[in-house]
Amino acid sequence: MLRIAHAARLALAACTAAVLAVGLTSSAEAATGNIRYFSASGQEARIDNPPDNVCINLRFRAQLLANNTNKALSYFYNANCTNFIDNLPPGRAVAYNNPLSVRIIA
Repeated sequence: MLRIAHAARLALAACTAAVLAVGLTSSAEAATGNIRYFSASGQEARIDNPPDNVCINLRFRAQLLANNTNKALSYFYNANCTNFIDNLPPGRAVAYNNPLSVRIIA
């Protein structure tokens, strides 16, 4: 009887560890690639592997915005993802909309 109880506790501990490990590795989602943007004066900035569904304020207004990720992004005229402009599919770029914030959409 003692042997069965010990085996059951070990099995429960192993299952709990497996569930925790799988849960922790799959919780953080991010796009693969980068978002590049350029100011009117030609200054360049880049955001590598941006997280999904997180508003990202750009350092300056983007004269040119390029989505080099594997997911679509929304871009906004104002900071904090307000005043939606449009969505930009993966591998596409847009010019002269002057966004100040972006968000990867899953």
